[in-house]
Amino acid sequence: MIVLDMDDTLLTDDHRISDLNKKVLLEAQAKGVYVVLASGRPTIAMTSYAKDLQLDINDSYMLSFNGAIISRVKDDLVLFEQKLTVEQIHDLYDYSVKMNTHIITYLDNEIISETDSEYIEIEKEITGMAHRKVPSFKEYVDRPAVKCILLQNPDYLKTVEKDLIDFMPHLSVSTSKPFFLEVAQLGIDKAASLKLLAEKLGIHQSEIIAVGNAGNDLTMIEYAGLGVWVDNVTPELRDKADLIVSSNNNDGVAEVVQRFILN
Repeated sequence: MIVLDMDDTLLTDDHRISDLNKKVLLEAQAKGVYVVLASGRPTIAMTSYAKDLQLDINDSYMLSFNGAIISRVKDDLVLFEQKLTVEQIHDLYDYSVKMNTHIITYLDNEIISETDSEYIEIEKEITGMAHRKVPSFKEYVDRPAVKCILLQNPDYLKTVEKDLIDFMPHLSVSTSKPFFLEVAQLGIDKAASLKLLAEKLGIHQSEIIAVGNAGNDLTMIEYAGLGVWVDNVTPELRDKADLIVSSNNNDGVAEVVQRFILN
């Protein structure tokens, strides 16, 4: 199995799968290797890429919302799902107000927020999802949701991340992009869901390659038999993988597939 983060790893900066990446991933699947997408993205914002790689035809899977949902591509069957409670989401909203960050969550395939922000605009661009700005976040969010994101400038968000981990140790906190602080139920991360999926498919940890670039990829990089960063990895994480390959804009994923699967 090869497990791929999407943004800034599999995808180029303009959110495309390069021709070479697609070619070698199709060849890997022809050899019987599972290709699995693992992203902080909502499921709906991953599906078209998964189908472009023929994950539906090859009966493969996606880990969306940083692993809070495991789904089968061909029929959207959800194998696993873990949500934040309404109380947890409301507590996160109160915390975001106190710390002067923006906060979003996802309901009915829409991005929900009480504010506008340049960083929310980036999330809209990445996911292609509609943004619903509501008068009262806490009144609108009246049911569980898979995750929240706190958004603010990167330097400040590093401080918020450290504080939030101490303040709410009962939640899972990670960074996807420098301005996205992702929060999910405790125990939810890409490695935990990858382990569940691998066990279901009878694939040993040593038979897994994981490729990523950011903090929310670290657990799966450490879990996999071979953990790989693309060259544009967050600088402080460079020594946390077994290997570093070319960047997301220079077919780093294809380099991994060619070296360790096709050859």
